[in-house]
Amino acid sequence: MVGVIPARWASTRLPGKSLVPLCGKPLIQWVAERARGARRLDRLLVATDDRRICEVVRALGVECVMTRPDHPSGTDRIAEAVQGVAADVIINIQGDEPMIEPALIDELAEVMTSDSRWDMATAAAPIRCAEDLASSSLVKVVFDAEGRALYFSRYPIPFVRDGRAPEGEVTHWGHVGIYAYRRAFLDAFVKTPPSQPERLEKLEQLRALHIGARIKVVPTAARGIGVDTPEDVKRVEALLSR
Repeated sequence: MVGVIPARWASTRLPGKSLVPLCGKPLIQWVAERARGARRLDRLLVATDDRRICEVVRALGVECVMTRPDHPSGTDRIAEAVQGVAADVIINIQGDEPMIEPALIDELAEVMTSDSRWDMATAAAPIRCAEDLASSSLVKVVFDAEGRALYFSRYPIPFVRDGRAPEGEVTHWGHVGIYAYRRAFLDAFVKTPPSQPERLEKLEQLRALHIGARIKVVPTAARGIGVDTPEDVKRVEALLSR
């Protein structure tokens, strides 16, 4: 079981964000330290396109793999990083999630090792407020009775036709961006061109659904928090300092 943290330099809204300091430590260090807390990982790698990130990661004693700078997604970067690595399951741990729960990494690992039906596994948390529901930055997911993902969208799905959701029920789920892939499926995924839904919504998981992937959605209580903008840095530092 291999965990991979993709960390590119050229973030659109916050270039070099992997090295942005949060309470005195670079973002990538927070993520790596949290991932190290997972018990089910046999190996942890950081996949980056920048020497500066790589130097920081190796100084932490974490393995780092240099990858091409032109990958269209973190999944493609991960696929390059694990070439030649013996692993049946690869877990994509987002490089901008400094509060990722090690227990969630382990839970996805358990899903993939205990049930061979799943090509992928990911997570989702309840959406509790209207602002989050309306935000296109928070991806929504709908899944069936056994937890199989049916669709992901930036639009609030499912649509509440009557205008008011039933009280006391969780009606909408926000996608938590962590993925576990079965090795054979990851290889097939990166060889497949983006599908039309993926191109329209800018969501690579729609490519997986388009080619028939069985994706298990694991419910989790906390959505976590990502660092994408300078404003996020202040917000995350406040949470970490607690």
